[in-house]
Amino acid sequence: MTTKPIGIALIPAYEPSRLLLTLLQEICAAGMTALVVNDGSSPQSRVVFQKAEEYATVLTHEQNLGKGRAIKTGLSYLKERFGGQEYVVVTVDADGQHRVEDAKRVCQAAARSPDTLILGSRRFEGEVPARSRFGNTATRLAYRLATGVPVTDTQTGLRAFHKNLLSRMLSIPGERYEYEMNVLLVLAKEGVPIKEVSIATVYLDHNASSHFDTLKDSCRVYGEILKFTASSILGFLLDFLLYNLLLIFTGGLGSAVSVPISNVLARFCSAGANYAVNRRLVFHSSCRVGRSLLQYALLAGGILCANTFLLSLLTGLSGMDPIWAKVVTELVFFLLSWAMQKCFIFRRHTARKELDQP
Repeated sequence: MTTKPIGIALIPAYEPSRLLLTLLQEICAAGMTALVVNDGSSPQSRVVFQKAEEYATVLTHEQNLGKGRAIKTGLSYLKERFGGQEYVVVTVDADGQHRVEDAKRVCQAAARSPDTLILGSRRFEGEVPARSRFGNTATRLAYRLATGVPVTDTQTGLRAFHKNLLSRMLSIPGERYEYEMNVLLVLAKEGVPIKEVSIATVYLDHNASSHFDTLKDSCRVYGEILKFTASSILGFLLDFLLYNLLLIFTGGLGSAVSVPISNVLARFCSAGANYAVNRRLVFHSSCRVGRSLLQYALLAGGILCANTFLLSLLTGLSGMDPIWAKVVTELVFFLLSWAMQKCFIFRRHTARKELDQP
């Protein structure tokens, strides 16, 4: 008989109001366990956290370290405290803008799909603050362009996942609001399924309780997307530059030999550089180099073989200039790669709506 996983609500809290206490009461009434992380709140919030201890375990940062760090502190505690037990974690905002019934629904979805990230996605109906509506639309489009994965609500804080994903969530970089975007970027890149469950859109007092700094935190969030996209562009530019330089040095061998040699050597160098940039600068990954490098090499190798064949075909049979042939080839494989990801690779991993609506 399969044991039903424990549902644990992880709540990062900074300067919370007494709405936190109401939230905790409802979580306990729903039969869930609650864990609160006080992220360096001022002494004025002490009474709220003392009262919160009647309903939840409360961990404390002596100074404000950011939402991402607060979530990781909670996850580290759960990993140590619950050990081999079966459990599902749902992150819940402390400001009362997530309904407990929705938190339970995303938990149930995570229990059914233990290797999937579940997002509680808002419908953005009714009176939604303009900055929230615009911010989510802009981020959703940027995320889709960067990953190929359509997600309705990239900014939702209501996210659930089985303990199977806990170690991966702890390794993802980011200390503040950018952590939540990094989670979506990294998991999409690694092929982890992302599924959406529709939830109610709740904004209390026009989202006045939010501690999101529009300028500073937006730079962190969009900066991660730009890094993710820029690494691919830089890889192409390096590849194109090396290809042209190698053509000059190997030109005496004839295009039948010069073009494929230049293409292979240029791609080998640019792929290595792109891998290093993604691993160290974009994702700050701590994964084993051998395994991730092998996966990357297999992907790059398949594209390289087809790329080289078409390039040789264009220059050998049609007599196209090698430089223009390179541009055409890269454009073809860019579009083909995008289509393959959209129709086949990401078809299994794209965000999907639950049939049950609230």
